[in-house]
Amino acid sequence: MSQQNSRMLTQIAPSHRGALPDAVADSMEGKQPLAQLLVTIRRHLHMHPEVGMNEHETSRFVRQTLEGFGLDVHGPIAGTGLYVDIEGRGSKGFVGYRADIDALPTQDQKRVSYRSQTPNVAHLCGHDAHTAVAIGVALVLHAHRDDLDGRARVFFQPNEEGLPSGAPLMIRSGVLEGLDALYAIHVDPTLDVGRYGLMVGPVTASSDRFDVRVRQEGTGHSARPHEGVDTVWVASQLMNQFYQITDRLTDPRSPAVLTVTKMAGSEAHNVIPEEASFGGTLRTVSPDDRETIRSYMREGAGRLGNLYDAHVAIDFEDGSPPVINDETAVTNVERTIEGTFGEQAIHWNEQSSMGGEDFAHYLEHVPGAFIRVGTASGPETSYPLHHHRFDIDETPLAPTARLMARVLMNHLDGELGTVAQSRSSNTAPSSNGRPSETA
Repeated sequence: MSQQNSRMLTQIAPSHRGALPDAVADSMEGKQPLAQLLVTIRRHLHMHPEVGMNEHETSRFVRQTLEGFGLDVHGPIAGTGLYVDIEGRGSKGFVGYRADIDALPTQDQKRVSYRSQTPNVAHLCGHDAHTAVAIGVALVLHAHRDDLDGRARVFFQPNEEGLPSGAPLMIRSGVLEGLDALYAIHVDPTLDVGRYGLMVGPVTASSDRFDVRVRQEGTGHSARPHEGVDTVWVASQLMNQFYQITDRLTDPRSPAVLTVTKMAGSEAHNVIPEEASFGGTLRTVSPDDRETIRSYMREGAGRLGNLYDAHVAIDFEDGSPPVINDETAVTNVERTIEGTFGEQAIHWNEQSSMGGEDFAHYLEHVPGAFIRVGTASGPETSYPLHHHRFDIDETPLAPTARLMARVLMNHLDGELGTVAQSRSSNTAPSSNGRPSETA
């Protein structure tokens, strides 16, 4: 570890202990290791999850924690979103860090002391860890603000999992105003503790939902399908067409996945339903492939409907675009990891994830990087994301918070910060770069 990184915050004491939430205050006795604090925060959030756009107690807990350690918290924005700005000594730029705070509407089936206490809601995607790390990033930057050659914003976003997701709401609220770059992490149960996954270019796929409805006027009899429209048969033909699109209309070297996940028709064995329907998801890493496939799906639905005299409707619900990592930002992360943990801590991902992530919306406006954090150390911490027994090894929380704080500091210290300062000086952000708290 470099001498610079070895001085990063490891012990922490509150500035206003009385302002802290009880769960944190009860664990604080004078100075506390940052690692212990972040585990306390993560476990409290894990026990008290809230789904997207309803993260009211989560938002209050984050605010109280940050204020208890002397930070000025702004918000709410975009419903339950919050942010803090850390003012450094210099003026080389303005860099950001994002965390998501929502949980999933599913049951936690782990047998641990900190399992979810809310029925059918659980942090099974690691957002509790993301929030804890982001609080740590803010605390580290605040403690080292005299070494911050510019300005940093750490913000907490609602509803990453839902549609429409929280990132566009945060953007419309102005959270990106003045920012030159943005960073974020995601826990990864396929990577061992101590390793960080990096990739340049498409890191995740776009994720769109589609629904198809095939209708006729009235129902039909299963003995005489020729007298009307066999809606189930037409739907099945269209489904088969859709499954043949990927790798036939698009380059097979550019990943694309179309999956049907739901179907509905008649509840009787001898009735052809008035309406048959199915739906699923479309995921691509190429924006061009995304539009090509969607256009073909629309055209195919129209052609088949005309051919069999059926009313066919297809609707898309736009999800997130692909997360596309900026090469220069990834290089900054790479060098920071090497200087902090050594080259062996870097894992270069060879393939994009076909999962969706709404951090992508931000990277359509500013360059940045999305980093995978290894959290696996055995069978209990290797369950996949969204699994009902998903859990993490908490060891990386504090090291990752210090790492990402250093990433932001190095961004401002290095060439990226200089370039960003030149670019942002031409268009001064309104309200000193702060988003509207009434949005």
